[in-house]
Amino acid sequence: MNEAMSTTSTRSGSETRISTGISGLDEVLCGGLTPDRLYLLEGTPGTGKTTLALQFLLEGAARKGRSLYVTLSETADELRAAALSHGWSLDGIELYELVNEMGLDPDSEQSILHPSEIELGETVREVMARVESLKPERVVFDSLSELRLLAQNPLRYRRQILALKQFFAKRACTVLMLDDRTSEAGDLQLHSIAHGVISLDQNPREFGSERRRLRIVKMRGIKFRGGYHDFVLETGGVQVFPRLIAAEHRATFDPTAQSTGSDELDLLLGGGLVPGTNTLLLGPSGVGKTTTGLRCMLAALERGETATYYLFDEGLATMIARATLLGMDLRPHLGTGRLTIMQIDPAELSPGEFASIVRQAVEERGSTFVAVDSLNAYLHAMPGEEHLILQMHELLSYLNQKGVTTLLVLGQHGVIGEVRTDIDLSYLSDCILLFRFFEASGEIRTALSVVKSRVNPHERTIRELRLSTDGLRVGEALSDFEGVLTGLPAYRGRVEMLKGPRETGDGA
Repeated sequence: MNEAMSTTSTRSGSETRISTGISGLDEVLCGGLTPDRLYLLEGTPGTGKTTLALQFLLEGAARKGRSLYVTLSETADELRAAALSHGWSLDGIELYELVNEMGLDPDSEQSILHPSEIELGETVREVMARVESLKPERVVFDSLSELRLLAQNPLRYRRQILALKQFFAKRACTVLMLDDRTSEAGDLQLHSIAHGVISLDQNPREFGSERRRLRIVKMRGIKFRGGYHDFVLETGGVQVFPRLIAAEHRATFDPTAQSTGSDELDLLLGGGLVPGTNTLLLGPSGVGKTTTGLRCMLAALERGETATYYLFDEGLATMIARATLLGMDLRPHLGTGRLTIMQIDPAELSPGEFASIVRQAVEERGSTFVAVDSLNAYLHAMPGEEHLILQMHELLSYLNQKGVTTLLVLGQHGVIGEVRTDIDLSYLSDCILLFRFFEASGEIRTALSVVKSRVNPHERTIRELRLSTDGLRVGEALSDFEGVLTGLPAYRGRVEMLKGPRETGDGA
């Protein structure tokens, strides 16, 4: 993925931007935050507010700026421990605890936990005094929940936040105020005061890890990417995956059809696979979809292209061994680095993260051939994800506009007779390669046909596909088929069937 600019050279109108310390978030913000403003970072406990805030301050410290973390909810030791878990040092960041051992002592004259003894205004004055002393460029205030409790009524609370906002603005501070959404539902006071609002969500799932996403609720005076953006919280900090917008990614490429490695399959496709298109390999399990995809990818590798194969179902070692048995040795290409096979666990992956991984393969590793095997696992692992098909549409549009040749493997339910798919992706595909079992002379064989192509005048015939130790073989066009569209075609013609070594199961 192309990183957003992290220097102060990005401008919106006449205002300089500063980096948040998170490249994906900077990209969502189209360059970063407007400096010297107050921002609200809101989210329920566990969404990653503290981690994101620390990255914001660490970015400032890395640029030799003074940074201040004001904490009412955590101790300095807890913050240092949290930073250490990510491999960070907080050297260069001033940590200021408003609640310490003295503050917790009921007999202390400075107990801010007893509003009857200490007014909210005194707490705010302590923050102001520390800012005056340090003169920081970046400030994090964690969290507003304690201030809300001290204020006891909305009017005092709003007045103190406004006072802080004006104070920070006059001292050229960029401020993140953290809020855990403990206020009453629908309370938007902070939204109206803040220059910008970043909202973090965490959605638990019945199986697999929780999904995290963020949204820019408002950002005055600058353009930003709307909608939800997936992110993860892991060792090393927050990583944001901006929502993919295919229209922003265009490239020039040669749309000349390229060979699949089989002359007969090229004829069936009307010349081969065309860069900038995606082909759906559709059929029941074991019919030969994965092997056909591997043969097409191997042909691309032999032409000198770079390929990436996303493996959702089969084990990596099993696939490599099976491909070798079928005369397609992938290991030399893995050794040169031109082939990358990624074993994907969809239960741990969000759609946004997967799109980001694909972008990295295309933009950083230069992949011109991408295969997804299979879409079933990807779609089934995310049944609760809204608009998943729209996200897939955006990803395929992106790959097409970058001139990538894309193969999508989609398994159908059933083996013989009526077969069906859980979801219709035919309208997303530029070409559909349909696989079917059929019976002839007491044997189960495989029929192959192209039922759709937007780019080539393809054959309307049906050919036989055979997998053996000799590799993938496609036979002559077979006439006199019956019942193809019923899902159980029967061949009653006179064209000779393919003969050769015993077939090897495909397993896909």
